[in-house]
Amino acid sequence: MTANSAFESLDYVYWAAPDFESSLAFYTGALGGELLWRVRDGETWVAAVRLTESGPPMLLANHLEPGRGLLVYRVKSLEETRARLLAKGWALAGEPFELPQGPCLVLEDPGGQRLAVYERVRPEMDRHFLGRYDP
Repeated sequence: MTANSAFESLDYVYWAAPDFESSLAFYTGALGGELLWRVRDGETWVAAVRLTESGPPMLLANHLEPGRGLLVYRVKSLEETRARLLAKGWALAGEPFELPQGPCLVLEDPGGQRLAVYERVRPEMDRHFLGRYDP
């Protein structure tokens, strides 16, 4: 992290997977990714796939609109980052929501590009999902 950066790390690449099983097969089979976990909540499916030894995992989700994937950055303070980015010309893109690891916001730059920022208040959730494979 640079001294002026609002971000601590890029933790996830959140990707649309409208045909969840086909997307999962593609990222694990064709690209050789390692399935870390797959969970279901009602009709919503999300899976974590590691494509490289370092860097963030891909989170494949059937509830995201295609073409609206997100880079998800961890920040030290969600409220401080929100105030800082809004003052610099970013806009909120929807209401705040919760990830298993903590509160999250989606922001949009003046060119329409989106990214997400979250505060990691529940780091134990990473271990909670690791190795979980919902049928």
